Amino acid sequence: MTKESGPETIQRVLSEYDLGSKLRQLRLRKKIALADLAKHTGLSSSMLSQLENGKMIPTLPTLARISMVFDVGLDYFFGQKRGRKLFSVVRAKERIRFPERADLPCPAYSFECLTFAATGQNFNAYLADFSKTEPGEGTAHFHDGTEFIFMLEGELNIRFQGEDHVLEEGDSVLMDSSEPHAYSATKKKGSRAVVVTVPPRL
Repeated sequence: MTKESGPETIQRVLSEYDLGSKLRQLRLRKKIALADLAKHTGLSSSMLSQLENGKMIPTLPTLARISMVFDVGLDYFFGQKRGRKLFSVVRAKERIRFPERADLPCPAYSFECLTFAATGQNFNAYLADFSKTEPGEGTAHFHDGTEFIFMLEGELNIRFQGEDHVLEEGDSVLMDSSEPHAYSATKKKGSRAVVVTVPPRL
């Protein structure tokens, strides 16, 4: 299976919003011909036709021009996707690895986002690799919501509310991530886990 290129990924994500169809429906509802819309926006009729037919991806400045003519916000185009059920594939080669913090010489962990291609989901999933550090040396952090960790390899010490908890392969933990917590792999080879974060319910 061929790897999806960057432009193809952008095309796939934007296609979920069906921008061309929304533009056409808006124009017809306002009873404006392509030629008249071209005059008002400064865009060519040919370009507008390609946008409506999905043959061209509109830029934000282009959408802004069109939005001003029709007196709608950009949320008209991005506020709702077409009626498709969520299905989002992320290829292993497409993921980018990030350190815990860019300014740390020896970060306690690095992670790759497993859900970056999906939009509108109410959680985020990561593949995390933890480095060997002594318990308590990992940088404590916190964020609103809930965090779930499932251990894939190795052992991981989690310091939570002043106590250390060691997770082994196959173990999992669910915690209130608004409480400061820190990670540290207990063995030299490090450890790996899937981490899922869920924002708080409003």
